[in-house]
Amino acid sequence: MRPFDLAVLVLYLGGTLALGLWVSRRNRSPRDFMAAGGRIPTWAVGLSIFGTYVSSISFLALPSKAYSGDWNTFVFSLSLPLAAWLATRYFVPFYRRSGELSAYEHLERRFGPWARTYAVGCYLLTQVARTGTIMYLLALALSPLTGWGVPALILLTSTLVILYTFFGGMEAVVWTDVVQSLVFIAGAAACVGLLLFGMPAGPKQLFTIAAEHHKFSLGAWSVDLSRPTFWVVLAYGLVINLQNFGIDQTFVQRYHTARSEAAAAKSVWTGALLYLPISAVFLFIGTGLFAFYTARPGLLPPELAEQGDKVFPHFIVTQLPTGLTGLVIAAIFAAAQSTLSSSMNCSATLVLCDVYKRYFRPDAGEAESLWVLRWTTLAAGLLGTGAALAMMRVKSALDAWWDWAGIFSGGMLGLFLLGLVSRRARNADAALGVVTGVLVIVWMTLSTKAGWPAAWAAWKSPFHSFLTTVFGTASILVVGLVLARLRGGKPAPR
Repeated sequence: MRPFDLAVLVLYLGGTLALGLWVSRRNRSPRDFMAAGGRIPTWAVGLSIFGTYVSSISFLALPSKAYSGDWNTFVFSLSLPLAAWLATRYFVPFYRRSGELSAYEHLERRFGPWARTYAVGCYLLTQVARTGTIMYLLALALSPLTGWGVPALILLTSTLVILYTFFGGMEAVVWTDVVQSLVFIAGAAACVGLLLFGMPAGPKQLFTIAAEHHKFSLGAWSVDLSRPTFWVVLAYGLVINLQNFGIDQTFVQRYHTARSEAAAAKSVWTGALLYLPISAVFLFIGTGLFAFYTARPGLLPPELAEQGDKVFPHFIVTQLPTGLTGLVIAAIFAAAQSTLSSSMNCSATLVLCDVYKRYFRPDAGEAESLWVLRWTTLAAGLLGTGAALAMMRVKSALDAWWDWAGIFSGGMLGLFLLGLVSRRARNADAALGVVTGVLVIVWMTLSTKAGWPAAWAAWKSPFHSFLTTVFGTASILVVGLVLARLRGGKPAPR
């Protein structure tokens, strides 16, 4: 990188590390480490929720999808207002009034220890997969931009995030999320401006070219469950967003950092309504890249024209002025750091609340609990780093593990909703529902893979992969409700 770009990046990385370490002085108890003592302003929690939604994958993948296709992905974001309303109506009051920092503690009271342990195990597996993937893809994207090696970038990212999360806890996570979100937004806005005013015939030309090629389409409106139509993506977005707001520890833990239930609800709306336009901005960048290089074909090497995931990095390197390149690279770092720090802190919270204090030391004191939180944060970071480094050599094996982690985590929302909507459902109803849902997800996931036996070709799933979680969740809920109805019995106490 050019010296000034490097200075901008170093300033950003050093600043977030310093901020995280600075707020660590307020971590005097486990509650401070896990929920920042419930003293974070509404706007900051909202920006943190927004930052959790975004990752470096979004920063690079959304422009790639819009460049190569259209705005079909934006339908996912359109489901956010409904999911946010349901979250503020049901989920936020449920968790705030229970006072439980763990998103899964109530499952034990509702369905027994197995349900709580199942959910915790699924979350922890998923987070190792997620952190490893984000670190690896971040390093893969930034290596040609910075000139640094992939292993070095993985180690740099993990070291910085582990340091401020280890010492600063959730308060460091939230306040660095605020800075990272602002940097992220600034980087995106700068790219939009350059694309609009970089067109040979002015900004209007961008919209003309995009409209001629139907780049703003939201996808087909037909009811075809084998393709990512508008309705398929909308259903997928609603289920995934309900899963985020309802059972994802990363979001639930933030509800407790706000000063009140009302403040927590406002922060949900802040994060959701901010992501909606920002996701449109990143899709617009992809559309703008298509129009820009259509109008200026000589600026894009022919071998990159069909590789949508490489066009935005090429634009960053070749078209952004000195200083702005450093800001955009910092924004890509910011998108990754927000997700990684949240994952580490929330994983540590679950290990303390649902594993250590549940099975080993129920009476652990504050000093002991804080010790467990810090060192579990370190362990979570190291596991994610190890997974990222392993992807460089055994990516195919890890892909299989990612699939299985997704299979088991797919049953979590259905289990939660069953307990929420039915007071008659019992342990056996929930267990059979989860088994059914997981089998549905296994079938829909594996039957579309290359290794599916040819003799079973007639049993391949005809549905689009976006519907895997949708049908898995619905299976758990329907089977549990039907069994509860057939069995009868008294409703469970509230």
